[in-house]
Amino acid sequence: IYPFFWLFRYICYDYNGFNAYFTGARNFMRMLEDETFWRSVLHTFEYAGLKLLFVIPLSLLLAVLLNQKLTGSSIYRGIYFMPTVISSAIYSLIFGFIFAVYNGVLNASLQKMGLIQAPIDWLGDPSIVMLSIVIVAVWGGFGNYMIYFISGMSSIPEEIYESSRIDGANGVQTFFHITLPMLSPVLKVILMLAITGAFKDYESIMVLTNGGPNNRTQVMFLYIYQLIFGKDVGTNPQIGYATVLSLVAALIIGIVTAVYMYFARKLDEVV
Repeated sequence: IYPFFWLFRYICYDYNGFNAYFTGARNFMRMLEDETFWRSVLHTFEYAGLKLLFVIPLSLLLAVLLNQKLTGSSIYRGIYFMPTVISSAIYSLIFGFIFAVYNGVLNASLQKMGLIQAPIDWLGDPSIVMLSIVIVAVWGGFGNYMIYFISGMSSIPEEIYESSRIDGANGVQTFFHITLPMLSPVLKVILMLAITGAFKDYESIMVLTNGGPNNRTQVMFLYIYQLIFGKDVGTNPQIGYATVLSLVAALIIGIVTAVYMYFARKLDEVV
């Protein structure tokens, strides 16, 4: 609680870590006119939407496949979970080499297969850079949600599946009429964690693009981080203004979470 209230001391100050100068409502007025910040809010929604669109279905699909008690399934669980225990900075550096324009593994492989004629600037082209960082985010996060889904499936009684097989239900029918409905409580929690996590992501983006090109991948918390610690060497910290933006960002995430919980509760009432 203390760190949260500590922020309120400087929302009306120009604070650089050493000296604080009272500025009144100037930070709030600057926020309203800060196009970079509001553009970063839109980019955050775009990034979070794309990440959720891919990471949740992929995690659920792999959880269903690895829950079949097949030979070697435990090994694959460990392999798919491995990215979640690796630092995001480390695997982002690795993907930086993979996405490199002229000596990257991805471009070299695509050219050898004849799929592209010229190297693609995966992290420098504004039209595809967001998709590139989403690919990295999905790779780094799907194993975590996969384990959550597997844990939820383990609580479903095996007798229910046996009854469905006796009644002649196939795999697809079993999934949609048994597995998915009974995973509903777990799915709501996973979605809430995924939403809040996606909105707070910035470490991987900072390593891969640092918000570029031309602020195309600038997200809320990366922008706040750059204001606090300085985007370039020698840049003065702007802790007071960054404090105001961090509170607004927290409010945005809180509203999104509240809206999700409202519709999830309404859905439960309908069901």
